[in-house]
Amino acid sequence: MATSIRYDSCLTAFWIIGSVVIIFTILALLSIAVPELSDLSHLAFVATESGVIEAILLTMVAALMAVVFLVIFCTPLAYVLARSTTRWKGIVENLVDIPLVLPHTVAGLMVYLLFMSRGPIGAPLRSVGIVFEDAFFGIVVAMIFVSSPYYINAVREGFEKVPVRLENVARTLGASRFQAFRSITLPLSTRHLLSGSFLAWGRAVGEFAAVVMIAYFPMVVSTLIYQRFTTGGLAESRSVAFIMIVICMAVFFVFRWLTRTAGRHEHDRT
Repeated sequence: MATSIRYDSCLTAFWIIGSVVIIFTILALLSIAVPELSDLSHLAFVATESGVIEAILLTMVAALMAVVFLVIFCTPLAYVLARSTTRWKGIVENLVDIPLVLPHTVAGLMVYLLFMSRGPIGAPLRSVGIVFEDAFFGIVVAMIFVSSPYYINAVREGFEKVPVRLENVARTLGASRFQAFRSITLPLSTRHLLSGSFLAWGRAVGEFAAVVMIAYFPMVVSTLIYQRFTTGGLAESRSVAFIMIVICMAVFFVFRWLTRTAGRHEHDRT
């Protein structure tokens, strides 16, 4: 017997209210896409420019390196925050979240003061040949700083959702804490690891102010768009922006698919 679907006035009202943001996003995308798609020859010319290709590749590689750093160094921190009951936990959480509330220029200034040639980290590393000012590594450290809270908070949430009793059972069977973490907690948090990595990557790709304060050159995409806007006008910057939107949307759909797949596997294991 077929069941009738009840009309839910609350959900309908929420859809209407929430659609304001969706409509705004669609209009913003169309404002860039329509002019570009109407002049494909110019778009193709911009897309094949060596400067644009280099900026896109540099942005992607730097953001990927930032995520790799976060996975290696911040996954343990996220686990500690998820399991620890120390009184210092709140202070550490506040320190982790500082980049979320700082103006981007302030974040950039902090990174610059640390990693400039005379900075407490930049000076000793410069003596061994590692330079951050107007250099690739300067871009990476700026991306790491602004994106770290997104990764840590997402992964910590995943670890918190894994019942502690599962780890305790493994430890009563002879596993060490690290073995329980590696074989139980980490696999069950795959979805959050992917989600945190994607959020951090997206934040790193989109950063401008923190990057430009320590490394205007070599140019990442956000810097290139700003430079094209100030020197070539709207048409030049819009083309680069449209290309980046297409690339980011493609990456977004791939990550979403991976996250859904990981979520199904987590559900099967539990």
